[in-house]
Formats: sequence, structure tokens, C-alpha cells
Amino acid sequence: MSSMEPARSIRRLHRRALFTVLFIGSALSACSPVKEYRRPDVQMPDAYPGPVASGTPISEMPYNRFFSDPDLRSMIDSAVVNNNDLRIALKNIEYAKQSLNSSRLGNLPTLNLQGTATSTSYSEHSSKAQGSSDLNAKDFTVALSSSWELDIWSKISNSKKAALAEYLRSTDAARAVRTRLVSDVAQGFWNLKMLDAQVDITRRSLSLADSTLTMMRLQYDAGNVTNLAVQQQASRRQVAQLLIPKLEALRSEQENALSILAGRMPGGQVKRTPGFPGPSVPDSLGAGVPLELLRNRPDVRAAEASLMVEHATMGAAKAMLYPSLVVTAQGGLNSVSSGNLFSTPGSLFGIVGGSVLQPVFRRGELTAAYRKSGIRRDQAELTFRQTLLRSVAEVSNALMQVQKRGEQERIAAERVATLRLAVRNSRLLFASGMATYLEVITAQSDLLSAELDLADVKRLRLSAVADLYRSVGGGWKE
Repeated sequence: MSSMEPARSIRRLHRRALFTVLFIGSALSACSPVKEYRRPDVQMPDAYPGPVASGTPISEMPYNRFFSDPDLRSMIDSAVVNNNDLRIALKNIEYAKQSLNSSRLGNLPTLNLQGTATSTSYSEHSSKAQGSSDLNAKDFTVALSSSWELDIWSKISNSKKAALAEYLRSTDAARAVRTRLVSDVAQGFWNLKMLDAQVDITRRSLSLADSTLTMMRLQYDAGNVTNLAVQQQASRRQVAQLLIPKLEALRSEQENALSILAGRMPGGQVKRTPGFPGPSVPDSLGAGVPLELLRNRPDVRAAEASLMVEHATMGAAKAMLYPSLVVTAQGGLNSVSSGNLFSTPGSLFGIVGGSVLQPVFRRGELTAAYRKSGIRRDQAELTFRQTLLRSVAEVSNALMQVQKRGEQERIAAERVATLRLAVRNSRLLFASGMATYLEVITAQSDLLSAELDLADVKRLRLSAVADLYRSVGGGWKE
């Protein structure tokens, strides 16, 4: 009994030492070398500069409620499902999710199962041969080994926070791609409708030029005008005729661009109803307040998530400068004979140990890594602030564009109405000899230009509305 007391005392000391190490490690694990993340203090204005936009915030409206054109909604539906850029962004979310799932297990120990078998034949002149006549040695082991690093200085905890923030960043980055995609499809669709309208306008102008040319030829035959009038009208007709293939080529390019956005093979025709769209967006375009951009704009959210990633990474990098504590354990079966390997308890063995590692000299690598992580964090904060400033400016610019394009559209529509009346009167006056052929040609030329401008201004106003919808963070909510 007395010979067993020292062994028991040694085991008790081992256990006490191990428990002491675990207690100290657990106490230190609550410490973090950096403070918890806090959003930078940013001063947001109470309202957007420029026109006041009251009403229901359009950022809360799904795109299938914001856009009323069924063909446009169908095109956006296809793009949201099939657009390759958006699908790549969604794959980035899946990638980040795998890293997040792995980081959540960071506090758990590792566990490995290993089996080894060795056979050694010693030489007759080896030290082994001096004490034994048996020059062959065998060893068989089946063991489980485990290693557990205590989360001292929150190194593992900060790594988990970084993985979570990266997952959130990838999610918001995909939402930003979606908001941009919705806006691009809407603007491309309206540009296509504008080109349709401009082709129709030019063909009507060509038909009017044909009838005017016929009238001038009759006047020339009657000796009322010179051949110069006929030639100038023919040239005016050719200007309209030359514009049609140019517009048709642009229309084909726009159809191909929309097909690519929708994830389709270019060459197909985009479904749409004839004529330029009338009211196809809500009358009330509430922009909300700038503070809501922190919640609604995916690119702002993604920029802040990137800042959170760098903040947590800086914490993990600083923790590398402090001691790390690792507890290891190994247990299993060991025998010099395979036949006795599974004869328990004689083949059982166990090893428990702990180690503390304090970096002393690593050629400045750890210090440089910590300082670089701090620089990256500062860069991420500046990027977040810049993204926020740009988002406020984009909303303000879009509000101004919507207002001013609306004023332009009203003036352009009045100009078209005036010139249509002028064209009709000039033809009547020319037929009665009270107007010159130059007045007829000028009136028709001005009308063609005015109608093309009106179609373009309508497109610009609708595009400004789509840009406002994107800039306030609309398009990603279901």
C-alpha cells in the first residue's frame, strides 16, 4: 500500500495542474485584446438635399408592385432567376456559409483516430543488441488523440465573428447586385420601348415627307416652285430614311443586352406591347430619410459588414501576440504483440498534457500582421463612410432628375403639339401659295426632331425613377 501512495499523489498533482490550467484558460478566454465593434459615428442629414419626396417609401415596395408593366415584370423575373452575375453572387453566399459553419466549431477540440504497426530489426552491433539477444522489436498501437486550444484572448471568437460578418457581407453584396440588376433591366426595357417609338415616329415622318414631295412635284409641274424645292424635300426625305436603319440597329443591340441580363441567349425578341409606356410607376415616390439607407441600401450594409470583418480580423491578429494554451490527450491500446493488442486492461494507455506557447521572436511577422489588419480596418471604415456619402448624393441626384425630367417632358410635349399644328398649317398655306417650301421643310424637320426628343425625355424620366428606386435600396425585398 505504501508503494502505491507516491503514484496516487503524482496523479492527484497532475489532475490539479490540469484543472488549474483549464481554469486559467477559461478565465482568460473572456478577455479580448480589442473592443467590441461599434458603428462609426456618422452625421446623417434629416432630409435629402433637393426636392421633397413624400409618400410611402418606395424602398419597401417589391419590384412587382413598383413596376406595373407586365412585360417588364416578366423580364425582371427572368433576370432575377437566370442572370449569371447574380448567380455568381449567390454562390459567394454559399461559399461564405461553409466558412461560417466551420468557424462555429472552432471552440471544439479536434479528434483523430490512428492505428500504427512497426517492426524493427536491429544490427548486432547496435546498443539494443548489447542488452538483449532479441534483435527484432514490434509495436502495435490503436489510439484516439485530441487537441483543444482554449480561446484565450478571444482569438477563436473573433475568427467566428469575422466569418459571420463575411457571410452577411456576401449576402448584402448579392442584394446590391440584385437592386442594380432590377434597375438595369427596367432602364434597358424603357430604352427599347423608346427606340420602338422613335422608329415609328421616323416612319411616320418619312410618309409625311413622301406626300410633301409629291405635292412639291405637282407644284413644280405647274411652275409654282423651282426644281431646288423638289431636291431639298427629297434630301429631307432621305434624312428620315437614313435614320431608320440606325435606330433598328440600336434596337437590336438593346434586345441582345436585355437577353444577356435575363440570362438568355441573344437573338430572341423581347416581348413587349406596341407604343411607348404611359404611367408605369407609382405617382407617389417617397424616398424616406437618409438614416434609412443604413438599413435599406445593400451596398451600405455590405460596406459596414466589411468593416466588421476587418475589425474582428484585427482582434484575432492581436491575439496571436499573446500566449496560447493547448491541451492534448491521447488514449488507446498498445502492445508489442498483435495478439494481445485488444487484451484489456493490460493494453490500455493514456496521455494528457498541456502546453503554453508565447511567441518571443518571429522576425516581426506577428506585429506586422496586426498593424496591417489595423490599416485594413481603417480602410474599411473610410470605404463605409464614402459609400454612405455616395448613397445620399445618388438619392438626391435621382430626386432632382425625376423632378426636372418631368418638367422637360411637359415642355417637350407642348413643343410637339405646337409643331404638329405648324406642319398642318404650313402644308395648307403652301398649297394656297401663302407659304414657301422652306417653311414646309423646316416645320416637318422640327417636328421629327421634337417627337424624337419627346420619346427620349420620356425614357430619361422613367430611367430616373428606376435609378431613384435603386438608390434608396429598392428591388431586393420580396
